[in-house]
Amino acid sequence: MTAIDATKMSPAEWELMRIIWTKNGASSSEVIKLMQQKRTWTESTIKTLLRRLVNKKILKTVKDGRKFIYHPTVGEKEAMNENVTELFDHLCNMKKGKIVIELLSKLELSRSDIKELQKILERKSKTAPEMVKCDCLPAGMKNECC
Repeated sequence: MTAIDATKMSPAEWELMRIIWTKNGASSSEVIKLMQQKRTWTESTIKTLLRRLVNKKILKTVKDGRKFIYHPTVGEKEAMNENVTELFDHLCNMKKGKIVIELLSKLELSRSDIKELQKILERKSKTAPEMVKCDCLPAGMKNECC
């Protein structure tokens, strides 16, 4: 997969990409059929979103007879990680833990995910600072936000 900026996808484009990632490529008619089972979007709306994803180079098309098959140029995990990383880059370092805690309390997680999280937290707890420093203001300035 090439280095594509997956942070440029709109929420609607993410919806289409989830189908294409799951199907490992799909024709426009297949995407339209599946998307219309989830949302009340018109065919033209879905085709516009597909065209935008191609223009952003997040999708590529391969001609298969009389139809085009859309294939991702970025992996799902890579796109998710890129978006989460960009979001967290905008947050105060001191508040990231609280956000993760809140997310974890709301997410449905498998037992294997929970076990993996516990292992990671156990490892991280051995070297974790007592408190994470706020990075909202330049170093040396009194910080009231945190």
